[in-house]
Amino acid sequence: MSLRISQRAERIEPFYVMEIAKAASALAREVAHTDRPMIFLNIGEPDFTAPPLVCEAAARAMRDGATQYTQALGLDTLRERLSDWYRRRFGVDVPARRIAITAGASAALQLACLALVEAGDEVLLPDPSYPCNRHFVGAADGRAVLVPTTAAERFQLSAAKVEATWGEKTRGVLLASPSNPTGTSIAPAELRRIHEVVSRRGGVTLIDEIYLGLSYDEAFGQSALAIDDQIISVNSFSKYFNMTGWRLGWVVVPDTLAPVIERLAQNLFICASTVSQHAAVACFEPGSIAEYERRRAEFKARRDWFIPQLDALGLKVPVVPDGAFYAWADCSALCERLGISGSWDFAHEVMKRAHVAITPGRDFGGAQTGRFVRFSTASSMAHLQEAVARLRAMAGLPGRADAAAAIATA
Repeated sequence: MSLRISQRAERIEPFYVMEIAKAASALAREVAHTDRPMIFLNIGEPDFTAPPLVCEAAARAMRDGATQYTQALGLDTLRERLSDWYRRRFGVDVPARRIAITAGASAALQLACLALVEAGDEVLLPDPSYPCNRHFVGAADGRAVLVPTTAAERFQLSAAKVEATWGEKTRGVLLASPSNPTGTSIAPAELRRIHEVVSRRGGVTLIDEIYLGLSYDEAFGQSALAIDDQIISVNSFSKYFNMTGWRLGWVVVPDTLAPVIERLAQNLFICASTVSQHAAVACFEPGSIAEYERRRAEFKARRDWFIPQLDALGLKVPVVPDGAFYAWADCSALCERLGISGSWDFAHEVMKRAHVAITPGRDFGGAQTGRFVRFSTASSMAHLQEAVARLRAMAGLPGRADAAAAIATA
C-alpha cells in the first residue's frame, strides 16, 4: 500500500539549487585532495559566521538555563532591539508590537501567506525571483503568477506591469529588494507607485527584505516600511547578521495583523529558537554592528572586483547588483562559444571541468532563465580569484586573474 501524496505537495517543484549542491558536494569529496578542490559559488551563505558577542550570548543563555519557550512573537528584548535598529539604520519608526520573531524568514513568509492568501488567490512575483517565495504562496493554496521582467527594469516588477497583470483573483504582490538571484533593488519611488496600485486594488504588498542590510547604494538601501505601515516586510538574521543555521527571522506587520500572526505562530511553531533569540540580542551591540559593517564593506569589495571579471569572460552581468552577494550573469555567448546548450548544462560543465559550483537559472523562473547563471560572491576573495582563473582556462582565454588587483580591492 502506497501513501497518497497531497496535490499541494505535488505542486512544489524540487529546489534545484540544492540538487546542484548535492552533486557538487559528491564531486568535492572526490577532488578534495587534488590541486583543484571544489569552489562553491552556488549557495547564498556568508562565509562569515556569527561574531564573538553573539556566540558568547548563546553560550550564556545555555549556561544560565534560558532555554525554555518564549512567547510566540518572540523575546520582548529582541523585538525592542529590532525596533531601535530600524530607527537608527533606516530612520523608520517600527514599534516592537508590530514585530514577530520567526524561525527564519521562511517561517515569516509561511505565516504571512497563511494569514492572507485564500485558496485560488493569485500573487504577482517578478520573473526571475527566489523559487521558495512562490512555493510559500502555493503551500497556502494560492497561485504564484510570475511576471517577466527585463534588465531595463532591474529585473523587478514595475507599477505599470502590476497594473497590467492584475486580475480578478489577484491578492497582491510578493517582492524582494534586494533580490535573489539578481542582487538588484526596487527604486523607492517605483516601490511607492507599486504599493499605490496594490492599495487602490485592495491588495497586499509583501516584501522580502532579507538582504536589505547588505545594500551598497544609498539610493536603494531604504526599507519599504518607510512608505506605509500597511506594508508587510520579512527579514532574517541569516544574511547581514551571518546567522544562517540559527534559523531566526522576523516579520513586520500592520497592527491589525499582529494578533493573527501570533495565533498562527502559537499553533504552528510555538516560538523560534530561544537560544538563537538570546544570541541575536547581541547582534545590536556596538561591537557587533561595527563588525557587520566591516563585513558589508568586504562583500562590496568582492562584488566590485568579481563583476568586471565575469564581463571579461563573456559572462555579462546586465545589471550591477546594488545589494546582497549575487551576480546574475548571461552565459549564452560563452555557451555558444563552447558548444553548450544552456545554463543548466553550463553549470554542470563548469562543475565538472573547472570544479566550480554555480547555480543555473532554472530555479528562478522561466523568463530567459535558461541563459542565466547565478554566482554567489559570499565566498572569500581568494576563492573568487581562483574561480575566475579556472573559468578563464575553461574558456580558453590566456592569462590569470590579476591577483594584485584582487588583493588591493579587498
